[in-house]
Amino acid sequence: MAKCHRNNIGSLIHDPPPTTSSGYHFRLWSTFSRSAFRRKILNAVSCGGSSRYRHELREETDKEERSYVTVTTTEKSTVKANTIAAALNGVSFEERGKKSEKLCDLLNLAEVEADVETKMKEEALDVLKRVVRKLQVVAARGVDDGGECRKKVEAASEVRLLAKEDAEARVTLAMLGAIPPLVSMIDDESRIADAQIASLYALLNLGIGNDANKAAIVKAGAVHKMLKLIESPNTPDQSIAEAVVANFLGLSALDSNKPIIGSSGAIIFLVKTLQNVDETSSSQAREDALRALYNLSIYQPNVSFILETDLITFLLNTLGDMEVSERILAILSNIVAVPEGRKAISSVCDAFPVLVDVLNWTDSPGCQEKATYILMLMAHKGYGDRQAMIEAGIESSLLELTLLGSALSQKRASRILECLRVDKGKQVLDSTGSCGALSAPIYGTRGNNGLDHEENDLMMSEERKAVKQLVQQSLQSNMKRIAKRANLPQEFVPSEHFKSLSISSTSKSLPF
Repeated sequence: MAKCHRNNIGSLIHDPPPTTSSGYHFRLWSTFSRSAFRRKILNAVSCGGSSRYRHELREETDKEERSYVTVTTTEKSTVKANTIAAALNGVSFEERGKKSEKLCDLLNLAEVEADVETKMKEEALDVLKRVVRKLQVVAARGVDDGGECRKKVEAASEVRLLAKEDAEARVTLAMLGAIPPLVSMIDDESRIADAQIASLYALLNLGIGNDANKAAIVKAGAVHKMLKLIESPNTPDQSIAEAVVANFLGLSALDSNKPIIGSSGAIIFLVKTLQNVDETSSSQAREDALRALYNLSIYQPNVSFILETDLITFLLNTLGDMEVSERILAILSNIVAVPEGRKAISSVCDAFPVLVDVLNWTDSPGCQEKATYILMLMAHKGYGDRQAMIEAGIESSLLELTLLGSALSQKRASRILECLRVDKGKQVLDSTGSCGALSAPIYGTRGNNGLDHEENDLMMSEERKAVKQLVQQSLQSNMKRIAKRANLPQEFVPSEHFKSLSISSTSKSLPF
């Protein structure tokens, strides 16, 4: 019996024995099985896998091989043919070997990359540990020569740089204890401006997008130390003031920090920075102060601290600046939510003319929406405020807004008009002297001369004509203003449909 060679595919088909008296014939292997053939195929396309794997595979196939000993010769032939066809399937063994080699290379490459990444993380952690250890050492030292001051600046600057754009580094630095020494450097005895600025900006970067670090910075006493630094008898460096404003902006974004910062006296400092009375604040510092005040105004108890300053007057006078107008209106929207805030706004001279003028800013729908929100709350809560709005000419602006404004502006403008309409109805009733003057006559009652009913009818018809005439004049005036703002021709004539609406309208149903 001839022997089967492991990697000789040709020997797998048949093995011609010597010719006998019975003639030439083919003899299939008596011990051949599907598992044996599979083992030979795997060995043929193997990419150099481990000997352990081949050994385990060989043991498995040997077990299966023994279970196939009883298979008949015909069955064996069928199994071999089907197995060979499935194994080959149009793909050469050389190609299969190449694919297996690529798979092995990819697996090895993944392992190498994982090892490199782990090593890099370990090295980065060692760097952060070294930086924090250095920071803790230099921050614990007192006043010394210029060399120690330089070391403090270097240590704080390293933390600032590492935390600038790396979110994971911010978390790790805080966990390693970088925040307390940085906070202690804000007002240490050295009073070196460079070290203070470096520590302030390092704290600012540590708090970027990390609420836990923001809370830890405030808990470490940074707010009071920063205010103490600003309020020191010696005029602080302007760079220090800008760094403090930037920190208040970042820290005030966290809700739990709003009451602490608001009650600390920081609002007064922020208002002064915004007003730029001494003309030393940069444009970036003023913008940061305005945004920080908005954050703090979200917490309603802080409104009382804002009202202790002249911020509202300043905001209303600055409202024409389109770069900051929407932020200003956002702050006023928070202030108007409390009764004290509404009272403070209405007490400012020309507050309503300024706010009504914002309704005409068709190129800034965000400002229109915020202005209508402020006016809507004030019209709903106070009768005197509604009178001041009417005197400021709010009706025509509201009518125009209901036609040309955004969906939110239209809704709010309609609600304001409803409030004003109720007041106009009351004024008409009051002008007649009594509510009964406009009521239907009571039939069955006569005066001494029998002409009371006719006189009442005549008086009512005259009043209705007067009201109707006023409504028509108001509508025509409003249409002219709308046409002017819409750049329509001066000879624009209202349509017949609009005329019919104005003729059939009353003081209680305006066509909008």
